[in-house]
Amino acid sequence: MNTEKSPISRHRRFSVAPMMDWTDQHYRYFARLLSKEALLYTEMVTTGAILFGKDPDRFLAYNQEEHPVALQLGGSNPGDLAKCSAKATEFGYDEINLNVGCPSDRVQNNMIGACLMGHADLVAECVSAMQSATDTEITVKCRIGIDEQDPEETLPQFIETVAKAGCKSFTLHARKAWLEGLSPKQNRDVPPLDYDLVYRMKQAYPELEIMINGGITTFDQMATHLEHTDGVMVGREAYQNPYLLAEVDRKIFGLDTPVISRHDVLVKMLPYIEQQRSKGTYLGHITRHLLGIFQGCPGGRKFRRHISENAYKEGAGPEVLEQAMALVSEQAIQDAAFSE
Repeated sequence: MNTEKSPISRHRRFSVAPMMDWTDQHYRYFARLLSKEALLYTEMVTTGAILFGKDPDRFLAYNQEEHPVALQLGGSNPGDLAKCSAKATEFGYDEINLNVGCPSDRVQNNMIGACLMGHADLVAECVSAMQSATDTEITVKCRIGIDEQDPEETLPQFIETVAKAGCKSFTLHARKAWLEGLSPKQNRDVPPLDYDLVYRMKQAYPELEIMINGGITTFDQMATHLEHTDGVMVGREAYQNPYLLAEVDRKIFGLDTPVISRHDVLVKMLPYIEQQRSKGTYLGHITRHLLGIFQGCPGGRKFRRHISENAYKEGAGPEVLEQAMALVSEQAIQDAAFSE
């Protein structure tokens, strides 16, 4: 097996998880202003949306500022996945990821997501077909198991089967998925996380790149995980508390770069909002991703309320964000941080 690392590999040391309805191109533009190094993932895009949608390009479009950015695909037909991988290559994505982790009923019915954990041979076939269609690296994001599987037995078998097809990079959500009886929301919290199993997978397959995902919220947790794995993927915390990303380049990548202030990053969003508004984008479709920037800060609630009450009004523009920013004092934030 070729163990040479790809250029994108370094950025997988910290990535933001693909999250439906959350990690769209507006959020990713915002996230990139906070961290230059983090790898950003799209929402999962199904092969059907790309191959049979009325406007397939809109599912693949992104801002060039988002690089490094990875496309996550959902599907199980090798031929369709190959066609979509070729299409993604035309768009210039840095990585193409196959979703083998989503537990929702809707995707299960289309043989997408976590249910594929029970079909390792098919996943291997999909990966092989995708690789044959592109020079862009193909990766897999999966659970540690599903339903009654014993992950101690089935996860190594899954990894070995898919790795033989050429996949060298796996992101393991350290929680089993229950496909019967639990909702996607419940599958985010039960059953328990098993970080040690992910660690053991890295020990067992040192030639593979193994990233860990699930329940990660602090830099102390990340430091512990990085002692045992190649990278951490953060989901909800990176969305609900986006200012976490401002320290990623220093704390995770070891760069001596200044940390941008919350106000400054919002000021940098204003030209983007103007640009998107000229294309007909509603302000609220962008500002909904900004609501958590002042999480835990004095004035944060006023900021969120002002945007929530005004961003969806007809004709609303960047002035709504400017007005909301004025309700929060950067000095008060610094004073509060100093007093902790």
